[in-house]
Amino acid sequence: MRAILVAAGMGTRLRPLTNTTPKSLIEVNGVSLLERQIINLREIGIEEIIVLTGYLDEKFDDLVEKYNLIKVYNDKFDVYNNIYTMYLAREYLHDVFVIDADNYINRNFLPKSRPEHSEYYSACKESITGEWILRHDENNRVFKVDIGAEGDKPSYIMSGASYWSEKDGKFIAEKIAKKVEKEEFENLYWDDIVVENLDNLDVRINKINSDDIFEIDSLKDLEYLKKKLKAI
Repeated sequence: MRAILVAAGMGTRLRPLTNTTPKSLIEVNGVSLLERQIINLREIGIEEIIVLTGYLDEKFDDLVEKYNLIKVYNDKFDVYNNIYTMYLAREYLHDVFVIDADNYINRNFLPKSRPEHSEYYSACKESITGEWILRHDENNRVFKVDIGAEGDKPSYIMSGASYWSEKDGKFIAEKIAKKVEKEEFENLYWDDIVVENLDNLDVRINKINSDDIFEIDSLKDLEYLKKKLKAI
């Protein structure tokens, strides 16, 4: 198994913090979001870690050297959504954990043994605004994703951490490549490719605790996390 950490974005909603620091390198309790993820991955035995960079690419070099990471640089990070970033790393997209590097992992929920199926590690969140809600059957197989959903009903969302089997990962990589090479991808995220092809994939929902993972998209998110950690 390996891991891909997606860290190419500009983090505009976290300015001024991200004026000189990529958002995944923002520190919480003295450790950056990205390094905390790396530590969690090493705890479960993952040695091959690929970090996908773009904005302020050179800021990642110390961690790349410290942990012997593989760095894939996207020079079009400010042109396209993350589908192009994943296109550049498509050779690694199989038997792999994929984690958005702007997530704070509070508890290491990643399994030490290889999952039997592709999995979304999903937390149940309340007061949903613009989230991707996972719909699943009695066998926990994901059959639909409601994109940009809103509401007050607690729901399991796409939380920014997943595992992709050998078969599913290669299938997704091929679909991403076709979209990019046909120039049909300008407004797409790589997750859109998964949603479009759920019928051809075996993706299960793995339910984690609501406080296991926090997405840090804005200054408000960061302040909420800091208050939450003090209360836990």
